[in-house]
Amino acid sequence: MQLPVMPPVAPMLAKAVKEIPTGEYSYEPKWDGFRSVIFRDGDEVEIGSRNEKPMTRYFPEVVEAVRANLPERCVVDGEIVVVGGTGDRLDFDALQQRIHPAASRVRLLSQQTPARFVAFDLLALGDEDLTGRPFAERRARLEEALEGAEPPVYLTSVTRDAELARDWFHRFEGAGLDGVVAKPLGTGYQQNKRVMAKIKHERTADCVVAGYRTHKTGDDAIGSLLLGLYDDDGRWGEPGQLLSVGVIGAFPMARRQELFTELQPLVTSFDDHPWAWARQLEGNRTPRNSEGSRWTGGKDLSFTPLRPELVVEVRYEHMEGNRFRHTAQFNRWRPDRDPRSCTYAQLEEVVRFDLADVLA
Repeated sequence: MQLPVMPPVAPMLAKAVKEIPTGEYSYEPKWDGFRSVIFRDGDEVEIGSRNEKPMTRYFPEVVEAVRANLPERCVVDGEIVVVGGTGDRLDFDALQQRIHPAASRVRLLSQQTPARFVAFDLLALGDEDLTGRPFAERRARLEEALEGAEPPVYLTSVTRDAELARDWFHRFEGAGLDGVVAKPLGTGYQQNKRVMAKIKHERTADCVVAGYRTHKTGDDAIGSLLLGLYDDDGRWGEPGQLLSVGVIGAFPMARRQELFTELQPLVTSFDDHPWAWARQLEGNRTPRNSEGSRWTGGKDLSFTPLRPELVVEVRYEHMEGNRFRHTAQFNRWRPDRDPRSCTYAQLEEVVRFDLADVLA
């Protein structure tokens, strides 16, 4: 492979902001998938990732789609996504399952949950390095390069109208998108620099603190708090169950140590805990529906159970099934709140929006 921009490439990043900025910006939907820089030189295709490790072997259908739809020699930045079984929204959980060590499993999943590639930047075309050119020019060249592209390769929607971007921010969430990205029109492509702005959804929820994990520095400091919500409607299991919904873990070190001391009176056994089934798995497994995955690489995910008496208000972006999509953020303690009242019913229902309308 001989291209003017060679792998690995550290993707250009975005910093989080509260409001959609105005001025000389281009606005795009923020896709909820795997950030991917695709390199093509004839039949040679490589898919780079956010951590600069190749993901080519996991997405053979994307490789074939690249050969069929992208220019003979190019480097394109974008996102690999998977659409859920209903066909109307993105499914990040299904996308995560695509990273599998067995080649036979990779082939099967490429048929069962085929991925799509959404392109949003052009780094090189032919022998030309475009990274030093302004984004407005790169976007125009990308549109020309993908003019004849067909699914599963897509060109992301774009607008320079901030009001339309605000409309997208609210409507597109119903299709599983993450928010909106604002890109300065005049900037070049700056690897691993937070040049862009991202505006993501943020909500609050009152959760039960059901356990903790200690910090990597020692057993006298809290690493993360395990959060639960009651499923009174029985949507995710037996009615009345306390389900694992996510974790919070961003505390100053001094506060981690204080929390460890404060939580000791609540420590209990699994026999007296809503997650009593975890007693036999202690030391090698994580709560059901928790954040454990093949990405953890064998990390010890055991936890110390707490009596479910403490309530904390957290900030979260959106849900993936019955869990927070990302790690939640601590907001405040809620001593006034009855833990049993912390149910899924408090969560905001997002209005569904057809993903096909976004991809079109």
